[in-house]
Amino acid sequence: MASDKAPKKPIIKCQKNGPYVVKDLKDLANWDGKSLPTYPTMALCRCGQSKSMPDCDGTHVKIGFDSTKTTEGEWDYRENYVGKKITIHDNRGICAHSGFCTDGLPAVWKMGVEPWIDPNGASVEEIIETIKKCPSGALSYSIEDVEHRDQDRDPGIRLAKDGPYWVVGGIGLHNEPRGEEASLEHYTLCRCGGSKNKPFCDGTHWHINFRDEADGSLEAVEPKEQPADGEGWTRVAELNEMSEGEVRSVTVDGKGIALTFHNGEYGALDAKCPHQRGPLDQGSIEAGLLRCPWHGWGFDPTTGEAIEGGHHDVPAYPVEVRDDGVYVRTVTEEELAVTVSDLMIETMVNWGVTTVFGMVGHSNLGIAEAVRKQAAAGKLEYIGVRHEGAAAFACSAYAKLSGKPAACLTIAGPGATNLLTGLWDAKVDRAPVLALTGQINTQVLGPGAFQEIDLAAAFRSVATWSQTVLSVSNHVELMNLALKHAVVKRDVAHLIFPDEVQRLAADPNEAPSTPIGRIAPTDIAPPADSLEQAISRITQAVRPVIIAGFGSKTSMDSVTRLAERLHAPVITTFKGKGQISDRHAHGAGVLGRSGIPVASHFMNQADLLIVLGASFSDHTGISPDKPTIQVDSERLALGKSHPIDVPVWGDIAVTVDLILERLPTDLAASDQLPELADRWVKWRAEKARRALEDRGKGINSAAIFAALTNQAPANAVIAVDVGNNAYSFGRYFECRKHRVLLSGYLGSIGFGFPAAMGASAAAPGKSIIAVTGDGGFGQYLAEFTTAVKYGMNITTILVNNGELGKISNEQRDIELPVWQTSLVNPNFSEYALSCGGLGIRVTDVAELEDAMARAIINMGPAVVEIMADPELT
Repeated sequence: MASDKAPKKPIIKCQKNGPYVVKDLKDLANWDGKSLPTYPTMALCRCGQSKSMPDCDGTHVKIGFDSTKTTEGEWDYRENYVGKKITIHDNRGICAHSGFCTDGLPAVWKMGVEPWIDPNGASVEEIIETIKKCPSGALSYSIEDVEHRDQDRDPGIRLAKDGPYWVVGGIGLHNEPRGEEASLEHYTLCRCGGSKNKPFCDGTHWHINFRDEADGSLEAVEPKEQPADGEGWTRVAELNEMSEGEVRSVTVDGKGIALTFHNGEYGALDAKCPHQRGPLDQGSIEAGLLRCPWHGWGFDPTTGEAIEGGHHDVPAYPVEVRDDGVYVRTVTEEELAVTVSDLMIETMVNWGVTTVFGMVGHSNLGIAEAVRKQAAAGKLEYIGVRHEGAAAFACSAYAKLSGKPAACLTIAGPGATNLLTGLWDAKVDRAPVLALTGQINTQVLGPGAFQEIDLAAAFRSVATWSQTVLSVSNHVELMNLALKHAVVKRDVAHLIFPDEVQRLAADPNEAPSTPIGRIAPTDIAPPADSLEQAISRITQAVRPVIIAGFGSKTSMDSVTRLAERLHAPVITTFKGKGQISDRHAHGAGVLGRSGIPVASHFMNQADLLIVLGASFSDHTGISPDKPTIQVDSERLALGKSHPIDVPVWGDIAVTVDLILERLPTDLAASDQLPELADRWVKWRAEKARRALEDRGKGINSAAIFAALTNQAPANAVIAVDVGNNAYSFGRYFECRKHRVLLSGYLGSIGFGFPAAMGASAAAPGKSIIAVTGDGGFGQYLAEFTTAVKYGMNITTILVNNGELGKISNEQRDIELPVWQTSLVNPNFSEYALSCGGLGIRVTDVAELEDAMARAIINMGPAVVEIMADPELT
């Protein structure tokens, strides 16, 4: 089916101490209008020293680039220059000093004169045309009290010659506050790395003499390969800088080198000892040999020869001593070869996997290098986590929100097994995920080597498809099959990479693949007989009720049209919360244990349930005793828990649209909307009453989620953890256009914050909110530093009641003493501050909304720690 969706609006995310990550940009050009290549995700240099300008090549890491803004905003205010016919607004704090105003119309913009702007110095038309040329947004104008600040232009980025990036067309800037009343349509971003007003240009490029190629030949290309003919040398030390017998660690072209100086001669050896890859660059010169600090193997420091018998030699690299320093050259044709991992990761990207969460470690370095290359080319985003379990949860949430798979990367052994809980969350909630795990060398598998685990057996039950990548494998085809299983089955796929296979040179005849010709359309129509049965039942129903589950999330336009035709309420399962607004005339809230009485009333009074993309588990609360039509694209889901009157196998939107086309005009359905509105009035009055309850032992949950209902942006993504906070959220929070993410069938505590990280990657332009308890947040507490590192705009609403409140309630329910549910917590708000985020502790209900508002508008991770009453949930 043809898509009628509008193109995605590009966004820019400023990575801390790193590049500008640009997504969905179609128009990138240099100063003379020459178009440059674009990718779905790009990394543009902001340190000013990339050799692949404008693409980032990782130089910011080598030079220690600091993206901190140092102006403190002291010039960020706007002055108004009022003329007879036009008022000119000017904010010096965001000016890029491009000179279009002072050079173009000096009769109005007068250097060295105060006031320096004369709004009567030229015609209104000339002033307007000059202001339109201002790239930074510092200038705007008003006529008859109507301000003109923005322009109507398509999204695009231009590179100013020897200057900043000119951004136009309303491209979203993630996690960066604008200047006072600045334009959202155009702005300038620093490209030289020297601005004091980062990320915005402040004209520093003029003062530091930042220069592009003089001939205008700038192209977006990969870093140039160093030729093997005497060029391409890297200076690694000053003359006379090293002392006799010194061993120094240096990096050349990403390769670790042990640089030595002995008997007046320099040597450069590979930094890894051939015996268990010990760190030679941490060794010492003893008796004329470079000794490995781990096991004492000795090598000639200039030739790399293993002097003592039975050992392998170490690769040695050419060294030259020149007038200006000591140079080393490392690149060889063999090292430039494309690896098996390169082909497989590029194939993964071609399938649409553009986000990888993980931890780089000793048994996945070959895969990690392939991921790094794709990230450097701007084709994917890598997010390094503190615990592999968080990576898997983030991938699961990413897939639930976007419908597309993300990948998680780990080492062998414990790194791989740490993924399992999050992968099970993805599996049972039908979220496509790709797991990439390293493995020890195949030659030592079996006798019990360090970190040896039978990963194929460990992942057999959680992965719908799991294979080991061998040297003789059809490598690209393995990645094709992994992604096909993940996407088609909406399940977990797993690839195991033995260490030695990861760096194998690829077959020159093998090329990366794509999903073209691999995936069939999913919009299947139902069989005619079951469709006619469904229409017959709906035609006769007096009080039909629609129940929308998570499986109908992409079909809600059709579902809503059916509700309007039947004058029927739409109930959702908890996993489907937010798919129809609680303010919608047909919205009837959530059913089940986390539900509200509005929903349960209409289900109990219904004479027909139309269940769309939902299961009948005990948590959903869907009655098995009502006449039921069930529509699902998964045949196994139909009648899975008990027999269904009319099971319909088909795509939900297609099926509902066919029902709407064929429904007769004379339906028996009554208008239930007045009754629905009345039920909402009663429930909201009850919620307001509960919000006022106060036992003096903390803030109650009704008040917490009433405040969040008022403060959460209408289109925010909300990741909800497990526990009483989830039940209270389901009952008291009213959705508008929100998307809600849950650990549905697994119900895993700790899901909330890692899921918010996944949502941040999947929807970088939206406000992300994590709702969690102290028990859940504590499980992945360290990941808050990950959010700080990557500038994730996550607001955490942390309900701190000092215990595992849900478990305490369950113990009471079955008349057991409350035991071992109390928690000893840190001050979470102070913890957030110590990590570099925002932390606010709330002890008074009157402070709730202000605290939430401050956290939500904060550009970066924030925690609102609410001291809650454990019994008023």
